[in-house]
Amino acid sequence: MKKPNIPNPLNENILIYIDGELYSRDEAKISVFDSLAQGGDGVWEGLRVYNGKVFLLDEHLQRLQDSARAMAFSAIPSTEEIKSALFKTLEANKMRDGVHIRLTLSRGKKVTSGMSPHWNQYGSTLIILPEWKPPVFDSKGVRLITSSIRRNPPGCLDSKIHHNNLINNILAKIEANLAGVDDAVMLDLQGFVAETNATNIFFIKKGKVKTPFPDACTPGITRKLIFKLSKELGIPCEEKRISMAEMYSADEAFITGTMGEITPVIDIDGRQISSGEITLKLQNQFYQKTREMGVKLPF
Repeated sequence: MKKPNIPNPLNENILIYIDGELYSRDEAKISVFDSLAQGGDGVWEGLRVYNGKVFLLDEHLQRLQDSARAMAFSAIPSTEEIKSALFKTLEANKMRDGVHIRLTLSRGKKVTSGMSPHWNQYGSTLIILPEWKPPVFDSKGVRLITSSIRRNPPGCLDSKIHHNNLINNILAKIEANLAGVDDAVMLDLQGFVAETNATNIFFIKKGKVKTPFPDACTPGITRKLIFKLSKELGIPCEEKRISMAEMYSADEAFITGTMGEITPVIDIDGRQISSGEITLKLQNQFYQKTREMGVKLPF
């Protein structure tokens, strides 16, 4: 078998936290009885570290715990417990900047294989996976297609639960890969824009910033910050239903998320979109916040 290519060689020697212990990359494993392996039964967050501070940490931990409560997890770790584990992991890896963290909390290990949570008798499993990782998208902008895979409505699987069951997102990403573009726009069941397979999406028309209601889309942490940044800059920003025609005719568009920050959209289904002044203003304001805000690392 051909040796896998790790994108950043620095990540070959990272230490990963699992339930109180640190393991090397090759040794970091969970049980085959864990709920993640049994049914994708977990919740997660993505975090970034900028210059010795974890950006929007409290907001991310609140969403993680809210999602776990919505899914009726037992023995959910406290904010201080998670922070302590996170700081321990980052210190062991000597990580203070340019880092992305995948924080996962599963329902935990089962005593026997099965769907019912009553088999989960060990408590939840906390996984902290830090990597040296810059924003994942090209700063010049991304190209998108519209996926045939629809985003889950609240009546099927509420997007306000930030869960690990991402099969429909992965299927949409496969369509994007096959089309040779960066990601895919996912619609809701009524045919309105929801989000991309990995990020929230915003459109600008005649100086106004617009984004879909958080019904079939994730109410992202960076998404929420955009409303604050827009207000500071005096730019109108609203939630609304957005049709495909409105998407195609936008003056500017951008996507948001912890993994990719704020990235311009330059093409959707072959319709070219300009990377303009308002997107740039929001990007600059965002980068300013990453220098000012965040929970300081204790080392």
